[in-house]
Amino acid sequence: MEKITVHIDGGSRGNPGPSAAAFVMTDINGRKISAKASFLGTATNNVAEYSGLIMALEAAKKINPKQLTVFSDSELLVKQMNGQYRVKSELLKPLYNRAVDLIKNFESVQLKHIPREKNVQADALLNRALDFKKDIEEKKISKKTNTKPLQLGVLISGGGTTLINILKYIEQGRLNAKVALVISSRSTVAGIERAKNAGLNVKIIRKKDHPDIDEISKCIEDELASAKIDLVIQAGWLCLWKIPARYENRVMNIHPALLPSFGGKGMWGHHVHEAVIKAGCKLSGCTIHFCTNQYDKGPIIVQRCCEVKDDDTPDTLAARVFEQECIAYPQAISLFEEGKIKVKNKRVTTTD
Repeated sequence: MEKITVHIDGGSRGNPGPSAAAFVMTDINGRKISAKASFLGTATNNVAEYSGLIMALEAAKKINPKQLTVFSDSELLVKQMNGQYRVKSELLKPLYNRAVDLIKNFESVQLKHIPREKNVQADALLNRALDFKKDIEEKKISKKTNTKPLQLGVLISGGGTTLINILKYIEQGRLNAKVALVISSRSTVAGIERAKNAGLNVKIIRKKDHPDIDEISKCIEDELASAKIDLVIQAGWLCLWKIPARYENRVMNIHPALLPSFGGKGMWGHHVHEAVIKAGCKLSGCTIHFCTNQYDKGPIIVQRCCEVKDDDTPDTLAARVFEQECIAYPQAISLFEEGKIKVKNKRVTTTD
């Protein structure tokens, strides 16, 4: 292979704390060649970042491409490797020297900085290693062709940004799923147009068109059953409905905070972010959970964190939380599709 691209990531939960490093390697056509994450034990963020680079260079050396491009969301690492910053840390010098020696094996190497939201695959793999506290390796990853895609029903009440994110994961072959039905609780939201432009089957079910919650719940259930939906995804859905028995632990919801904090009736959208800032929290994030017939009380599947900055507004915090939502929801859907989710005593456990 003449040209290879690698995305690397490293991080710790505590700095120093439990840490991991990861890389995702692709060919000139964007197909994955290999992906690996290593659980490093206790280390700093910077050590983890360099460990990810070294892992990637050692893996690329076995393939020996003429041109290697490495993307990292660590601006410090990129500037140090490109000679813009001097390495002062005695902890990093041996890792830096090892990386420099490995780079000499390639005809052409470019190291480039990218924002974190452009590094989602390596980041997701890194967090899997942290969650399970073990190494994870995948080789010759390709789209699943031998299993039927998971049939998704997506419920929206707004712009459909979460729906579009899920569609991107599907189109890129990172989710073995198909959006078979979109239901909107409002008739004039942008999400309807986005769904139709994507060629999706769209139904509008409004609360005011039904006499009570039982009637609207039955209407929603009938549409889901008719489309043979395997998993229901609430994506900014704001209409209360009763989860029928046939869809127990088959309806997921996303909440823009770390449940059980800042949940319950009335806690949605900016109301949540305003409450988080007012409480003086230093961390926020998102929660993917199974729905029950109580607001935000279902078993938690995936949570991801982000910093709450001193000068945050509800808008700036919402944008940072949404970056985590774009990773967390596909991760939860993938765990369900792969049969790795178990619910016992109202608690989710996952197997790798």
